[in-house]
Amino acid sequence: MKPLLLLLAGCAACSPLAAQAESLSYEQAWQQLQSRSDSLAAARAGLESKRLQREGLKGLGGPVVSFNSSAYAYNANLNLDLGHINQQLGQLAQGLSGALSALRIPSTALQLPSSYAFQRHATGTTASVSALWPLYMGGLGDATRGLIGAQAQEAQADADKTQQDVATQLVQRYFGAQLALRAAWLRQQAQRTLEQHDQAAGRMMAAGVISRVERLQASVALEDARRQALKAQDDAELAATALARTVRAEGQVSPSTALFVLTQPLEPLSHFQEAALRLHPGLNKVAAKKAQAEQLHQGEEALRKPQVFAFGSRELRSGNADWVAGVGLRWTLYDAVDRNTLAAASLKQIEQAEHSDAQARSDIALLVEQNWRAVEQARRHFVASQPSLELGREVLRLRQAGLQQGTSTTLDLMDAQTRLTQAETEQAQAANDYVQALARLLQSCGLGQDFSRYLARADVKVPTP
Repeated sequence: MKPLLLLLAGCAACSPLAAQAESLSYEQAWQQLQSRSDSLAAARAGLESKRLQREGLKGLGGPVVSFNSSAYAYNANLNLDLGHINQQLGQLAQGLSGALSALRIPSTALQLPSSYAFQRHATGTTASVSALWPLYMGGLGDATRGLIGAQAQEAQADADKTQQDVATQLVQRYFGAQLALRAAWLRQQAQRTLEQHDQAAGRMMAAGVISRVERLQASVALEDARRQALKAQDDAELAATALARTVRAEGQVSPSTALFVLTQPLEPLSHFQEAALRLHPGLNKVAAKKAQAEQLHQGEEALRKPQVFAFGSRELRSGNADWVAGVGLRWTLYDAVDRNTLAAASLKQIEQAEHSDAQARSDIALLVEQNWRAVEQARRHFVASQPSLELGREVLRLRQAGLQQGTSTTLDLMDAQTRLTQAETEQAQAANDYVQALARLLQSCGLGQDFSRYLARADVKVPTP
């Protein structure tokens, strides 16, 4: 195994893709993604928004004190017609003419101007402080705070789901890139080997050892190997680009953590199903939706009850300031809105959430079982591929020896090399299938953060190029 690893390392150093790319372990990629992912940043912002809303509404239902101030200016104009009053005064003067004459008061003394214009203007300011304190709201404040708290719970479930999705996507692209690199390296190695065999076939045909047909068959096998190597190289470069964009890297990156397999079975299915029923973000979101419906129902019921509040106001000025204080009661006796129907609607929302929870639990249990079985199938496939690899290596060794002894042809040797490359590629694919199935299983259980723990437990790792 050590000579093989040394050969892999040497060829990786010669690979153009490896020479230009930055080596990145899975843990480094995850840490980098957590700090740069826009999806995670958006989820955290939404969660923080709900937390701040809940914090801001802690004092809902307490006293409210306000300051009121105004500056004003006015101009008042009034025109009074005094003709009618003068007529009445004239009649009064005629009746008192004797008395007025004795007192030497002229009769015109009782006359007013025919009209009078009144005009006044001024400016000023007023200021007052007022307070309102709800004493009893029928539970409306608690329902509002509970609704915001349930929305924060839903935001937390969404953030958890986003983190699980991002982690699973990273596993797909990280180990997908590792598989592509492994396949490209195997195809390049096969191409180099077949080039040597093709050159040997050319010399053997010149010496008359093999026929022209066998020589052409060797050339066709070589061209096919070149085509497969170019395709694998393109796939590896595309996978590396996808990984770099996923982790927001500035240049190309090369995954350094190998594909792995735990050859022993995982924990029993019940372990993962129980974890899913406790931790799955989907169930937490359904629970949050139910809590929101319950709080909305409580709010509807609170609007049916009387509301009691204390109030007061005082003018801010020295001396004899105006003030008022008291207790108020508000109770809606009739409303055009049908409260009974709204209450029934909120109860149906609670019922909907309960049915959704039951369905989600059934679906999640089935999904966990499906993913658990997929992991087990991939594990068995990987273990079963080991004899094929050993057979391929042994056949290649025998063909090499047979070619030297004249019992095998160049075409037999090239065919053995191709089959070994195919077996090694299939084993790497089986390892990737295992890793991807494991990531999906952990995501469906809400245990995505445990992926690194299973990686550390792996007892078989596919050599990295």
